[in-house]
Amino acid sequence: MLCEITDGYPQNEMIYKWRKNSVEAADQKSWRLYQFDFMGLRNTTDIIKTTAGDYVVMTVYFDLSRRMGYFTIQTYIPCILTVVLSWVSFWIKKDATPARTALGITTVLTMTTLSSVARTSLPRVSYVTAMDLFVTVCFLFVFAALMEYATLNYYSYSVRRPSYMEPKRLVSNYPVLDVRPPPHTVVALNNSMYWQDFEDACFYECLEGKDCQSFFCCFEECKEGKWRKGRVHIDLLELDAYSRVFFPTSFLLFNIVYWVGYLYL
Repeated sequence: MLCEITDGYPQNEMIYKWRKNSVEAADQKSWRLYQFDFMGLRNTTDIIKTTAGDYVVMTVYFDLSRRMGYFTIQTYIPCILTVVLSWVSFWIKKDATPARTALGITTVLTMTTLSSVARTSLPRVSYVTAMDLFVTVCFLFVFAALMEYATLNYYSYSVRRPSYMEPKRLVSNYPVLDVRPPPHTVVALNNSMYWQDFEDACFYECLEGKDCQSFFCCFEECKEGKWRKGRVHIDLLELDAYSRVFFPTSFLLFNIVYWVGYLYL
């Protein structure tokens, strides 16, 4: 914070000078700043050159340090708790679509409200502040948690309708063996019979030597094929298990870098 003092007289008519110890602050017992700590003050004298002449400018600088208590309680802690709350969906079953969707949308809206409230108490500046960076990263984490379930739900729905191979026809006098399930049969996702049929379909595809239709196969035989060379095997059905480790770890690393850089660098 600064305060400038100037006059309409040029330097050749009037010269201003600071007296020694002419600027002093009163005892801080009689006054207090609620959001800032007063670090001290300093005064300078400068010459500004213009077309009308040279003018003396006397400047007083007030050094202030923002207190973190208010913003920690009102912004930082709620943002961190909202991000942690969004991770609860990773422990909810993927079949509970209403619960996980409601939790994801609620946390996203909460972060939007927190970011709006945080900016109302700060001056409108054109650059990115440290609080803007923190709130934005927290919003991205919450939004990524919601997109994680969208990806998992889409892939889970795609594997519910496996494409079965055409029935094998044996060159013999025996009747044709049809391995497809009966038409118009609806089986629940948690039904063991459904998964047994699905595994049989994948088993036939792998043993026939064909490339798996999906990049993520369900049997070990598909992992060793030539088409798998140079690729990483990731099971999207286990995306929640990966997220339980990735999200907390990455958010913890971000907080370490943020607070060390903000407080000590």
